[in-house]
Amino acid sequence: MKRSAQRLMVATVVGTLTLVSAAIGQTMHAASPPEAQPTGHPMMNPDPAQGSGMMDKHGPMMQMHAAQASNLRLTMPGQDAFGAIQEIVLKLEADPKTDWSKVDLEALRQHLIDMDEVTLRAVADSRQIDGGLSITVTGSGRTLSAIHHMIAAHAREINGLYGWNARSESLADGERLIVTASDPRQVERIRGLGFIGLMVSGIHHQPHHLAIAKGQMVH
Repeated sequence: MKRSAQRLMVATVVGTLTLVSAAIGQTMHAASPPEAQPTGHPMMNPDPAQGSGMMDKHGPMMQMHAAQASNLRLTMPGQDAFGAIQEIVLKLEADPKTDWSKVDLEALRQHLIDMDEVTLRAVADSRQIDGGLSITVTGSGRTLSAIHHMIAAHAREINGLYGWNARSESLADGERLIVTASDPRQVERIRGLGFIGLMVSGIHHQPHHLAIAKGQMVH
């Protein structure tokens, strides 16, 4: 009886271990990735009988892109002032009436420098006044010179535009631009435009720049 019980116990343990081993094997098989199958992608699985597949197809496409790029017209000069002067030169060259003895591109270059200084480096302190704005524009060095060049001239340019009254006052460190109107809608417009909006109002810069380049306007 004792031996029978021992045999039964051994058989039970062996059976249990067999079942556990089988279960572990099934679990590992389910967790493992399937064998890599051919994807059908010609670049991943090139068929020697069909050449290099996708690589061959990319060749003509790359050549087409290269041809398009070679015909692409470049339009960016790399620097704004350079491009502005380049446009003026092309316009002068296209006009048979251009008097080259009067052309002054250096004056245009200096004006563009003034524009850059006033736009990017001048300090503009705006305050609302009755009927519009008073803007104190200050700076030093080359910026101060640009302020004196541009603010007074531009005040004269926009005076009367849209019924505005514009004037400037010279200061030791800059200029004061005063723009007002009697029409409440224009008052709102003036205040909404602010300093830089007023500075770009009332002038078409290409004719203005062309006139400077032709020596027809004193910078």
